[in-house]
Amino acid sequence: MEAKEIRQAISDYLKNHRKMTLATVTLDGRPLAHTVEYVSDDGPVLYFATRKTTRKAQNIMKNENVSLAVDEDYDDWMKIQGVQAEGRATILSQEKDIKYARELFLKKFPFVAEFAPDPDMIFVKIEPVAGFFLDNTQGFAHRDEVKF
Repeated sequence: MEAKEIRQAISDYLKNHRKMTLATVTLDGRPLAHTVEYVSDDGPVLYFATRKTTRKAQNIMKNENVSLAVDEDYDDWMKIQGVQAEGRATILSQEKDIKYARELFLKKFPFVAEFAPDPDMIFVKIEPVAGFFLDNTQGFAHRDEVKF
């Protein structure tokens, strides 16, 4: 696949899924994986919400480098598809950015509107720097890579 096609495949896959495994780096340098519900728009940028006291938020405050995986539980290994990415995580602080992330969440997860306001809730933006589209329908362990 060409770079443009890989970017589109990644964006489409992310838009049609909602759960990722996010890896952050702990304060003492160890990797830590987190399961997170996320939203995306028409590109590879992802947003998620969490409390600022969580380990993932604390880790991101100290080290913006993250990696992630989005996939499904496939019974047939030859049908496996998924996305892996390396990126930078930013805690949103501008009201317009927070509003945008909130709107994406309400669009994908309308029930979130019923949640009580939480002053400790923050939104995090992940901007990929490299992405990988896994597609075993093209052959076992097939993977296309792209830089963002």
